Amino acid sequence: MSIPNHILEQLNSQSDLISIIGRHTTLKRAGSEYKGCCPFHGEKSPSFYVNPQKNIYHCFGCSVGGNAISFLRDYENLTFIEAVNELSKQTGIEVPKDEQQNVSYQRSKPTPTPKPVSRPAPKPVTDVITQPASKPAPNFLSSENSPPSYHNEGDSTYNDNAGYDSAPNHIPYADINYSSDYGGADYINTDYNPTEQQGYPPAWLMDDDSTTISSNNIAADKEGNLYELLSQIQQFYQHNLTTHPHAKHYFTARGVSEQSLDTFGLGYAPFGWQHLEHQFPHDIEGLKALGLVRQSESGRDYDLLRDRVIFPIRDNQGRVIGFGGRALDDEVKPKYINSSDSPVFHKQHVLYGYYESRQQRANSWMVVEGYMDVIALYQAGIYGAVASMGTAINESQISRLLTLNPTLTLSFDGDGAGQKAAWRTLEVSLPVLSDDKELRFLTLPNNQDPDTFIKSQGDDAMREQITNAMPLSQYIFAYLSERYDLSLAEGKAKLMSQVRALTGSLPKGSSFRYLLNNDIYQKLGGKRNQNIEAKDALLDFDGDMTISQQLQLCFLFQPRALQDDPIEAIWQQAGINSLELPAHIKRRAPTDANRPLAWADLQDDALFDVVSTIQRCLAYLPQDANAAAHFILSNLSPLAQEALSRSWGAFYKTLTARNILNLDEQIENLVIQLIKLHMQKKMQELIKNPDHIKLAIVRKQTQHLNDWLREQQAEQSAQMISI
Repeated sequence: MSIPNHILEQLNSQSDLISIIGRHTTLKRAGSEYKGCCPFHGEKSPSFYVNPQKNIYHCFGCSVGGNAISFLRDYENLTFIEAVNELSKQTGIEVPKDEQQNVSYQRSKPTPTPKPVSRPAPKPVTDVITQPASKPAPNFLSSENSPPSYHNEGDSTYNDNAGYDSAPNHIPYADINYSSDYGGADYINTDYNPTEQQGYPPAWLMDDDSTTISSNNIAADKEGNLYELLSQIQQFYQHNLTTHPHAKHYFTARGVSEQSLDTFGLGYAPFGWQHLEHQFPHDIEGLKALGLVRQSESGRDYDLLRDRVIFPIRDNQGRVIGFGGRALDDEVKPKYINSSDSPVFHKQHVLYGYYESRQQRANSWMVVEGYMDVIALYQAGIYGAVASMGTAINESQISRLLTLNPTLTLSFDGDGAGQKAAWRTLEVSLPVLSDDKELRFLTLPNNQDPDTFIKSQGDDAMREQITNAMPLSQYIFAYLSERYDLSLAEGKAKLMSQVRALTGSLPKGSSFRYLLNNDIYQKLGGKRNQNIEAKDALLDFDGDMTISQQLQLCFLFQPRALQDDPIEAIWQQAGINSLELPAHIKRRAPTDANRPLAWADLQDDALFDVVSTIQRCLAYLPQDANAAAHFILSNLSPLAQEALSRSWGAFYKTLTARNILNLDEQIENLVIQLIKLHMQKKMQELIKNPDHIKLAIVRKQTQHLNDWLREQQAEQSAQMISI
């Protein structure tokens, strides 16, 4: 199977190489890179470096190096195709099944078109252009639903409000499908009277005899390249700014400098329904492959972008892969149109401004809503602003930005739509928000966006706003407290329920899950630490219960605590799974010396029955805690069911009476106690029946666990405020 090079480049550039390699060795940030011990050869001093900007790795010890595909192939022993398919799953980039799908297209001979009829020189452009009262501008949204007329019947001359003489006489709006790119809106702005001929090649792209388009240097019937065609189209759009003052006036009025016009390659798509076909007559197939030329239901071709300022969209290598078009008039809907997905452009994997920010070696990153926000921040010297392509930013993009910098700021408009977008982004981000990553939220005053705020308040004020952006924990409470009546217990319960649902999406082993739940509980009026309340409730219920019995009831109350295995989470957080053993012990140690404990290892039949039953039933449990507990009880063995049924009712009432909403930390503490008891018992057995290697390993594990627990206690003492 032949996979196009551009697909391989996209897979390598969009993959999360830090996470891929991080599964096999511990990587720590070292400036703009990450370093760790090389997974390909044994070493004690780290000489293995990963560059997240370039998405490559290199070891200075053994000289191994490469990208995501080579790592999966060389270290994880995958075939090339298996590595490509794995990255396709991770990034969402589809690998074409058709081997012929690539960036090439067949160039063809153009259909002859009449030369434009010469016209008088246009009047000078002014900021406001009016139409004579005797000849009002056409209204394409009238009740007649009449489409623009390309030329008068029987007349082959050029109509400056319509397009070209070779265009169809009639294209009903019903024949044109706009919905795929901009929500079904079909408003087209043709009220503006252009000041010069539209749709024919300007002099800068003409040969001396003004009859042959010089941009088509390659002979017809030869293969063209979509990247090269896009570059030529971008130059065509950019040059149009010099010949259409009203379009350039839009940018200058919004404060865009000449340097930014050049840096971002901004341009203008002129009037005319077929200006691209006239400009690139040999490249019709390529234009259609890019979605820049469409075909109506009646079979007529038309240009997607007309009378719009143009924002070229670049990939990570700086190549133009698509365009965004913005209407000059705010009343025109849709305001923005993006070119379609194509073999080289996939909206969900591209961030506008990413390439330009990388060129400036951006360190801090911020997600904004629009192209102009990116450009305004860039002009202010605030690099690292990016915007999605009209779609919600996705998990892989968030993960990539958090790899470049562990703190990511999200800046969305303060209106309802902007805040909904911010909340959706929050939900998408949680699965990749490990404890060393941070999200911050920036909502500018008076519903301003970065572009308008910088113009009104200045660059320094914008930097101050970014510095003081709201942390995730504060934003969640502020957002939800506006949506629930917190004067009622019901409102508090609903808010806390949504918080628990959110924290359930955090990565496995996240300590932020407990901290956030507890923080918001205290904001709701909780007088004491949840863990203390839960512990007191257990003591009040039955102080003679064993640790195992307490844990069984806790799992009945909060069965979803077993979605991520608590024992495995503790084993990993404490670092026991990567424990370094002395060389002489390591040589003689069993292969599974550092594997996490399993519930069966605890040799507690009743607890194992409860845990395995919950894990088996998790997908079918009702949301209500009491109903879920009875569902679990009905699936236990008769002996376990009888023992727990006697205690469940009173236990549930005790917790609800104290308004206990979360048992995460209590469950963790009980599991830790069981692990410590198991290790003590294991050491006693190994002393009685000597096995020095296994005894040394268990002692090392116990020491590691105790050290980690002391660190946790010190951290909690520093972070938590007792109430």
